[in-house]
Amino acid sequence: MPNIDWNASDYQKHFSFVPSYGESVMELLTKPEGAFVVDLGCGNGMLTKKLAEKGYHVLGVDDSETMLRLAEKNCSGISFQKGNAVDFSLKQKADAIFSNAVLHWIDAKDQQKMLDNICHQLVLGGEFVCEFGGYGCAEQVHSMLEKCFAAHGMTYPRVFYFPTIGTYAPMLEQAGFRVEYASLFDRPTVQEGRDGLADWISMFVKTPFLGMDDSLKKEIIWETIEKLRDTLWQEDHWFVDYVRIRFRAVRVKS
Repeated sequence: MPNIDWNASDYQKHFSFVPSYGESVMELLTKPEGAFVVDLGCGNGMLTKKLAEKGYHVLGVDDSETMLRLAEKNCSGISFQKGNAVDFSLKQKADAIFSNAVLHWIDAKDQQKMLDNICHQLVLGGEFVCEFGGYGCAEQVHSMLEKCFAAHGMTYPRVFYFPTIGTYAPMLEQAGFRVEYASLFDRPTVQEGRDGLADWISMFVKTPFLGMDDSLKKEIIWETIEKLRDTLWQEDHWFVDYVRIRFRAVRVKS
């Protein structure tokens, strides 16, 4: 299941790069105008709105009530429903399901169940287009956090799911898809402001800090960013060493 509770207002204010990068993923969609497209994990609705502007009949699905409220505010005239990727259900099967920066939040044990469900929610010949974190994503940040946790006598849990193409393509095929496009690529991603890396950790790395004293959390984050300054602080900006994985897959099994 998803492993994060979003701060929707901070996400929209400081992390607009997430939906902006997702616009290029839409180019993998091949369905004509008027097709029914689901934006799975729609977040604040920015990409849902872009899909609607392309002429699709769109539904946004997200598991966060706060994100859905923000999406409804941002996207007048677009329909949204609550649901998570693992077990959401549609009243009408979709021609395409689109998902950006979502699937790495789903627990590894639920990934196959999720893909089975996504395939089931598509018409035969329907397409699944997605981008999410791939193998090695933000590894410099996560490995340094791991070392800093260890220095304090704690274990840093790796809660994200970052697969290779070789791991994920067979899972898509098992679910009933034919994989027609796959790519794994580096995309160093600039963060906003002088506290950009600390803000990134606070926004996206929540589970490892659950139950921790706030002063200790701040200390570990400070230690982490100082140790990463030589590699991830460049030209007055913080970068995170993103790796992305993209797929376009078509449902071929009934």
